Amino acid sequence: MALAPASLAPEQLPEKPSFTRRIEKVPVGVVLAIAPWNYPLLTAVNCVVPAVLAGNAVQLKHSPRTPLCADAFERAFAAAGAPAGLVQALPCSNEAVHAAIELPQVGLVSFTGSVKAGHAVHASASRRFIDTTLELGGKDGAYVAADADVAAAAASLVDGAFYNAGQSCCAIERVYVHETVHEEFVARALELVRAYRLGDPRDGATSLGPLALPSAPAFLRGQVLDATAKGARLLCGGVETACPATGRGRFFAPALLDGCDHSMALMRDESFGPVLGVCKVASDAEAAEAVDDSPFGLTACIFTSDVERAEAFAARVDVGTVFMNRCDYLDPLLPWTGAKASGKGASLSAHGFKAFTRLKGVHFKHDPLA
Repeated sequence: MALAPASLAPEQLPEKPSFTRRIEKVPVGVVLAIAPWNYPLLTAVNCVVPAVLAGNAVQLKHSPRTPLCADAFERAFAAAGAPAGLVQALPCSNEAVHAAIELPQVGLVSFTGSVKAGHAVHASASRRFIDTTLELGGKDGAYVAADADVAAAAASLVDGAFYNAGQSCCAIERVYVHETVHEEFVARALELVRAYRLGDPRDGATSLGPLALPSAPAFLRGQVLDATAKGARLLCGGVETACPATGRGRFFAPALLDGCDHSMALMRDESFGPVLGVCKVASDAEAAEAVDDSPFGLTACIFTSDVERAEAFAARVDVGTVFMNRCDYLDPLLPWTGAKASGKGASLSAHGFKAFTRLKGVHFKHDPLA
């Protein structure tokens, strides 16, 4: 909100006698926001707030797994005294949303979700020549360099991989570790992964909750079996399970695998669950090449004590955000964006307003005879 006045202000051009010239940033109209189930409140905020600040109305459609969240936004804006209908919940199926995209009042579609669904949304919007912002999947890679603080790297990357049971687009899903610190990293990571406690998220002792999708446990198990069949070592977890206290729930025992390579689905395809593959590398160049060897490009990170090494790594990888000595973090002053199959457009930062406006030139000649 603090960035809005400067970001949305008209651009004044150099003065020209007897003329008024400026570039206005006008609303696109109605923004159709399609929000995911894994962070249904926070991801919607990233669209709803800048859209409204830019002068648009919002139709908010949430995943069928979190349908009541859109109603909460509608009630909140009404309670705050917003004009009637400024933010409305749009309860409909995933298939019916394409009919909403066809409505002439809709000027932008903001979608967060899977690559497959993103393709479908983009195709529907393209028939009307309206724009889309697409925040899609990730297969985020990390590099632990020879000079890294290995304990800090293990703690950060394990948390980045298993937070929210790995159900995050920017979760760490693969780690490349320099051969000189590989053994130490794996030992430290294994200790941390084994310490997770599965259970009811409302229980204070629980540190790893269930999976949302019914298909997720079997899918993750398939990735683990594929990796071990191709030579990876399963160090812990990797099986479908349930809450230890109740025997119920859709859980997956957090898995750590070593000796992974890119012949394995675990290192290529998005997992979206509590599994982490580790690969040993011999150089910075090998690590950067491996991290970049992905159809996704959301985030990447390097753990090192050398800023120049981090800068060289950042220049080599084609992603939306590069971290040094941290991962899985959003800074509201930096744009959240992706490369390749991870999407298009940006949220957050001053650049997060651009999609919600279009440019309009004002060109006044004061004296028609001049």
